[in-house]
Amino acid sequence: MAGRRLKYKTMPDTPPEVQRIHYEIIRRMPLGRKLELVFDTCEMGRGIAMAGLRMRHPDATDQELWWLWAHQHLGQMCFDEVYGGPGDE
Repeated sequence: MAGRRLKYKTMPDTPPEVQRIHYEIIRRMPLGRKLELVFDTCEMGRGIAMAGLRMRHPDATDQELWWLWAHQHLGQMCFDEVYGGPGDE
């Protein structure tokens, strides 16, 4: 992978020079910090999804919300494989 340049997505609402600086900052960032940002972003997305589920199911318990989130996140087939489908005891 040495010498290989990655293509970055363009940000149409950002001036090219600002975008270049942004990518340079990310490029120089230590791997551990990059991973921390990825995990933080995933956690934020899960929090937003949980908030949406809570709005749609205001009477659900935290455990019920987690099951709803897992089902939504994994999809029916994977959810059934991991947690058991109808008729699995």
